[in-house]
Amino acid sequence: MSHANAALTPRARMKLARLIVEGGWPVARVAERFQVSWPTAKRWAERYRADGLAGMADRSSRPHHSPRATRAPMVRKIVHLRWKQRLGPVAIADRVGCAPSTVHQVLVRCRINRLAHVDRATGEPVRRYEREAPGDLLHADVKKLGNIPGWPRVRRSGVAGILAT
Repeated sequence: MSHANAALTPRARMKLARLIVEGGWPVARVAERFQVSWPTAKRWAERYRADGLAGMADRSSRPHHSPRATRAPMVRKIVHLRWKQRLGPVAIADRVGCAPSTVHQVLVRCRINRLAHVDRATGEPVRRYEREAPGDLLHADVKKLGNIPGWPRVRRSGVAGILAT
């Protein structure tokens, strides 16, 4: 989604593309008028030719595929060794046959890169209490329901305490 001060909002992209495609304006002249580079103006005009109004929307910059990504079986081996044996990236890399930096990237992606993130007793990830926004408070009411052995008794102070002595 484009931000409020973007040079080309979807509406402005549409105007730019129509001037080039339907109006017959030169790309360089339209780029100068909309204060964008020539390749940018040409790109939006080509998208308008190919897809029409739908081509003016924002697109994800995420790649469609990652051919060099770590394969799922390797990721499972790395995570298994981290949880069960609590090994570091270098030791895991020696066992699975890849670079320690790759092991570290996998551990960060799985959020188990620090041993503090893994429970020592069970080996499972620690689940923490998290809120949507910083500053949100957790409200808990606590009430003392009688005398608890070993709990200090509360003595009243003030005038009544002075008079009683």
